[in-house]
Amino acid sequence: MTNNLRTGREETERLLGEASGTTEFELLGLEWTLLPGVFAPFHSPSTSHYSQWLPYPAGGALLEMGCGAGVTAVYGALRGCTAVTAVDIVPAAVDNARRNAERHGVADRVRALESDMFRALDPGERYDLVFWNSNAIEAPADFVYTQDLEHSVLDRGYESHRAYLREAPRHLTDTGRLFIGFNSRGDLDHLQRIADEEGLRLQKINSTNHEFPDRVVEFRLFEIVRGAS
Repeated sequence: MTNNLRTGREETERLLGEASGTTEFELLGLEWTLLPGVFAPFHSPSTSHYSQWLPYPAGGALLEMGCGAGVTAVYGALRGCTAVTAVDIVPAAVDNARRNAERHGVADRVRALESDMFRALDPGERYDLVFWNSNAIEAPADFVYTQDLEHSVLDRGYESHRAYLREAPRHLTDTGRLFIGFNSRGDLDHLQRIADEEGLRLQKINSTNHEFPDRVVEFRLFEIVRGAS
């Protein structure tokens, strides 16, 4: 077993343990619903920080990839986005995002879809801001997902990262902005190579360190822009 895969599986087990039995939690000064099998946003500071760092387009359209419980998507609607699409490959996460949109009175502005990356979107859909808090730990190319939460932690062969950098720019408006949340357990060199192949570069917008029991992890928000580094 590779070190990356071992780390990812340990992280999945930690998530399962910390979210066990949790149905309600507080984040960003608000109360949220959490369903079984969905990434718990209180597990790390990433969701809270990314949600506050993003430059939400008032009156604009937001796409959140890998929405989980829907915190960032709903928060974007509360911050002025009038059309929000929240996408996740896990059915329970889609249901969770819908419930939190209803809970906070923005169900008329938040659409939740089950999708493997962009597959459920119409090719012509365009957004003013696209964001993904990525599953940064790379799994081997032959890895088989056996638990829903593994999708929140592990990316097989960086397939999803490659799809994001290839397809996300096609869903931006003329002035749209593209962001990715990426942590130091991931392979930044690999991500940069993919960006170079797509004629893109990564600009760090903000970052923070968090001390877990076994390591310190840096959470970084990058804007992805045209022009290879």
